[in-house]
Amino acid sequence: MNDHDLLANSLIYLGAAVVAVPFAKRLGLGSVLGYLIAGVAIGPWGLALISNSRDILHFAEFGVVLLLFLIGLELNPKRLWSMRRPIFGIGSIQVIATALIIFAICSLLGLTWSSALIIAMGLSLSSTAIALQSLKERNQLSTPTGQSVFSILLFQDIAVIPMLTLIPLLGSNMGESSEPLLEALKVIAVIGAIIIGGRFLIRPIFRFIAATRLREIFTAFSLLLVIGIALLMDAVGISMALGTFLAGVLLAESEYRHELEIEIEPFKGLLLGLFFISVGMTIDFGLLLDKPWLIIALVLGLLLVKLAVLIAIARASKLPASQHGLFACLLGQGGEFAFVLFTAAVAANALEQQWASLLFVVVAFSMMATPLLLLLNERFVEPRFLHLGSQQPADTIEEPDNPVIIAGFGRFGRTVGRLLHANRVATTILDHNPDQIEDARRFGYRVYYGDASRLDMLHSAGAEKARLLIITVDDPEKVLAIADLARQHFPQLTILARARGMATAMEFLKRDIPLFRREIQESALLLGEDALKQLGYGAFQAKQMAHIFRDHEEALLQKMYQTDALEKRIHISRMARKELAQILEADEQEQQNLRDHSWHER
Repeated sequence: MNDHDLLANSLIYLGAAVVAVPFAKRLGLGSVLGYLIAGVAIGPWGLALISNSRDILHFAEFGVVLLLFLIGLELNPKRLWSMRRPIFGIGSIQVIATALIIFAICSLLGLTWSSALIIAMGLSLSSTAIALQSLKERNQLSTPTGQSVFSILLFQDIAVIPMLTLIPLLGSNMGESSEPLLEALKVIAVIGAIIIGGRFLIRPIFRFIAATRLREIFTAFSLLLVIGIALLMDAVGISMALGTFLAGVLLAESEYRHELEIEIEPFKGLLLGLFFISVGMTIDFGLLLDKPWLIIALVLGLLLVKLAVLIAIARASKLPASQHGLFACLLGQGGEFAFVLFTAAVAANALEQQWASLLFVVVAFSMMATPLLLLLNERFVEPRFLHLGSQQPADTIEEPDNPVIIAGFGRFGRTVGRLLHANRVATTILDHNPDQIEDARRFGYRVYYGDASRLDMLHSAGAEKARLLIITVDDPEKVLAIADLARQHFPQLTILARARGMATAMEFLKRDIPLFRREIQESALLLGEDALKQLGYGAFQAKQMAHIFRDHEEALLQKMYQTDALEKRIHISRMARKELAQILEADEQEQQNLRDHSWHER
């Protein structure tokens, strides 16, 4: 491929993504399905703009590698050890149960035991990229459901190692690897080198590079580290994703963890998108046209088997009933490592090419079905759990004339609501989280199921007559969407909102919405006051310093709001820290002078 072809193909990929992904997001289908649709559109069965989809797929799999590295950065070894039971508990149960069922079905269909075993292993795996991307889009990675999904995905990534090791033994090329002990020693040596290097070598190198203050070199070394580890693991026959995940875990306690995340995140996002586009391009619609009913039956069969196993696991794990569907839909598809396993099996003469081609289509279609399953679950399954007891349907609001509407009734919103209730202020409370609604109703709160970002829901809640709309939803994008909708259609409403951080606060300033509170600022300042008291500062002095800090933060927010340049914001932030230290030092000196003057007068 020459430079001109590379640029032309890049233009096609980026153009397809820019058109398809926002369109899919607007329809509520999610970004993953948008990328897959883009791949189908530009692939050989669409507009045929790209032909070498297989080569691109191998390159794009590196996006999954970067994703696992970033996940590893978020898990220090202590936390990983604390998760050992769910990882090897529900993770092993899911893989083994799914593989046994699929193995039995394949055996009944007349396949040899070795082919049935390879197919069962490959189809037992789920898509790490799709599941984690979907969890992050829904801001649910830290929930019990998200942690359970992550545990299963992590076990699957670990399980890929013995699966890949087993495949050559099932094929006719097994004699090519005559020294399994030597291969095992290579694997142990590489993992040991990564552990030792991560502990004692990589951090000093990062420290040296950081001292140069050349950001592009820091980015280059970050990518060099991930690519080097991935290729090293691949050279000894181990999953590249697992190797980079291990490296991420080792660097999770490093002082450069956050900087690494910032530098690698854009590359991860682009390559993951490229991966999904490539999967869409590899779908053989010719095979679908030749054997449509067979492929439909296989896709539905795969989904039904995995969904049944996963729902049983969700029940046994005592996840909330409203989350069983989400848990199953996130993991019900085939995974990207199935492509790797089936390709390796064909190369080892352990699986016929015609079966591999058929399975590629089945796995790809199951991946494409996942966003649709999630959408159906969100629209039709989860709301069923909101009809509690004899209460009327949650979307029917009995008292739409209350002066205050609260959107979101989690920890933040509940505190606001309790204060208003204590002062006998009538409120209409909306929430879109089934578990939060069930919990709030158990404590006697009347909470209605409803998405406040829908215009009809605000109408039903009485937004035309209300005086205040208090937005305490957890998702920053949803908070801004609700605020925009209310400003457009209900201009008489005074909007008060929760801001998760400075970025959201600046968005409120752009919208001329001054009544917002950053969610942890006040509690953090109170804790800071307590810390100063414990260090020997007087109660008045500690409170005064917190007050000065609060005023300084408000001024800093205004300065940051006035520029969109990241580098300039960083500079303003650094200068503000110095100014704050000088202000506090001057105030402390003034207080000391006043105390000395008072003592002399006495």
